[in-house]
Amino acid sequence: MNLQLLRNATLVLSINGKTILIDPMLGKKGSYDPIINTANSIRNPTVDLPINDQALQQLINSTDAVLLTHLHRDHWDETAQQLLPKHIPVYASPIDVNAILQSGFNNVIPVEKEIQVGKVQIIRTDGHHGKGEIETLLGKVCGYVIIYEQQRIYIAGDTIWCDEVAQAIDKYKPNHIILNGGGARFNTGDPIIMDIKDILTVCHYAPIANIYVVHLESVNHITESRADIKAALQANGFEHRAHVPDNGEVFL
Repeated sequence: MNLQLLRNATLVLSINGKTILIDPMLGKKGSYDPIINTANSIRNPTVDLPINDQALQQLINSTDAVLLTHLHRDHWDETAQQLLPKHIPVYASPIDVNAILQSGFNNVIPVEKEIQVGKVQIIRTDGHHGKGEIETLLGKVCGYVIIYEQQRIYIAGDTIWCDEVAQAIDKYKPNHIILNGGGARFNTGDPIIMDIKDILTVCHYAPIANIYVVHLESVNHITESRADIKAALQANGFEHRAHVPDNGEVFL
């Protein structure tokens, strides 16, 4: 089993002889308008993929399934929807199934609570994409715990630190935790995904897990850099088990 970060929250999970593409944002740098009411107006994605067009097509050809935490463009963009074959299995939260079907995909599998895919168990978890009115506007999101043999990977998704994250850690005791960091936010309100404070909270709460921070330096509403997060992890003594992978890095 291995896990590669492509860019933002797009992950390539190789597990039990299969390749699962998670939250694919595959558009070229600057393909999309910036997220409005944020600190800058840089077009998204703010960086290119770490692979060329040929390698991207090879990845598409080798992908056995897609796993989605929610349908915001930085997790499920138009390019991914154009490149992926419409018959590919797409696993998603039940609330997102109809929208995916309407975009032309015909093999959409809702993860009600959990689902078994061969020898791999996928369990849906809850989270909060911000607080209050902003969370209401952004809609429901989810994460997943993926269990295979002795490995338990918790992909938290676009969530802040909340009771649901703590409950997932308590219940499933993941070996590896993937956090969407960077403190993305609008001009008003609190962060809508984990910031450094939340990341450090997870590090304290899950003292035996390896932690990986992604969703960085790829969309315009991110406010904390890789360097910021690495410095905070080191200052708090977590650098031995908390990592900030680069785009393209196979980190697990």
